[in-house]
Amino acid sequence: MLRASDPHLTETVGWAWHAWSLPSQAAKPALARHRAPTALWVLGVGAGLGAIVLFAGFLIFVSALARQERAPTDRADGIVALTGGAQRIGDAIDLLAGGYGRRLLITGVNERTSRDEIARLNPTQRALIACCVDLDYRARNTIGNAIETRRWMRAHRFSTVAVVTSNYHMPRTLVELVHALQDSDRVLPHPVVTDAFDADRWWRSPPAARLVASEYVKFLASWVRTRFEADPERSRAAILIGRGKPVKMVAEPLAARDLD
Repeated sequence: MLRASDPHLTETVGWAWHAWSLPSQAAKPALARHRAPTALWVLGVGAGLGAIVLFAGFLIFVSALARQERAPTDRADGIVALTGGAQRIGDAIDLLAGGYGRRLLITGVNERTSRDEIARLNPTQRALIACCVDLDYRARNTIGNAIETRRWMRAHRFSTVAVVTSNYHMPRTLVELVHALQDSDRVLPHPVVTDAFDADRWWRSPPAARLVASEYVKFLASWVRTRFEADPERSRAAILIGRGKPVKMVAEPLAARDLD
């Protein structure tokens, strides 16, 4: 008779029960040490790939910036100029005088800047400024600029608009305007190029490098935000994306007189 304790049981029958045990407490730290470097390696590779993608996107962003100004190939119903950069308003008034739009909106105007001040800086266009230029004091940032442009276009029943802003600011402006208008064909970009910012040698100037890097980050934030946001007038990201001092709203609500 065979007994479970018989040392020849395995040889005779060909099988035997084996008692499996969990790793001992002493083995657990070794397993943890094995997993930790693997996880850190995966995180490191992921972070490295992410950095490469972001840097490649940055280079594409810079290479796409306009290097020289060109006259618009098409005319638009209206023209909008965003304040904040040299030469923007002057270029927009020149476009208006050239017949590339019927009216001009200057959006994001400082409260201390009047129509007379703008006319003083552009003395040859006083009559045109008096009749065909509108000033917007409500917009606080680029999102607000897009909102006020949409309101202005609806008020005048304009279908297309030529947008005037600096070349480094144009990508983010187009994201916001296309999102507000829901149609890229309604926006005609006119980037302003100045000697103060050289898109071909930005890395030689720390201020220029900081400027273009900041615009790239804001462009990415705007692009991501507009993927999830239905209406810019309900935006909760104005403080994060806006320039200058924090604001409590993207743009002031329209008053009753503005709706007439």
